Amino acid sequence: MINKSLIIGTVLGAVGVTAGSAIAGYNFIQKDQQAQNEQQALETQKALQPQFAEVLQVQPIKDVIKTPRQVCHDVTVTHQQPVKDQNKVTGSILGAVVGGVLGRQVGGGNGKKAATVAGAVAGGFAGNKIQQNMQTKDTYTTTETRCNTVTDTQEKVSGYNVQYKLGEQVSNIRLNYDPGTKIPVQNGQLVLNATM
Repeated sequence: MINKSLIIGTVLGAVGVTAGSAIAGYNFIQKDQQAQNEQQALETQKALQPQFAEVLQVQPIKDVIKTPRQVCHDVTVTHQQPVKDQNKVTGSILGAVVGGVLGRQVGGGNGKKAATVAGAVAGGFAGNKIQQNMQTKDTYTTTETRCNTVTDTQEKVSGYNVQYKLGEQVSNIRLNYDPGTKIPVQNGQLVLNATM
């Protein structure tokens, strides 16, 4: 005869194993469902995240480059001939002689002497001025090269200050390229690539 307690124990054991398996299976299904729900929520969140940041303003940053260089050109220069008679003695003497001769032609007696002296003085002064005039006009010209330094100025863009809007947040960033009207976004972060 089969022991009643053995049968009860076996039945209870089978029920316990079945119930344990059912609970384990239920927990496994629950965890799998929860993982699927989390994955779906993550994908929904990614889908709701913006794909691009909107560029609000792009301002080029310019560096000024100054390059000095020499510019040379030929000019005509007028020179004074060297003066041989600094005191203009020759002109003064010749003028005095001519003035004296002309003064001697005027008047008679003591007036003739006075006219000769006056003519000599006036002639000497005039001869001096004539020689000075002639020496001033006695010039020669040469061509000389004159150089001076000029600075060429050039502007070069070294980067861009970019103001952008991602979601509701407005931020600034410096880039070495102009991003256009939008910047790609991946996982909530800007994708910064000059080839985009």
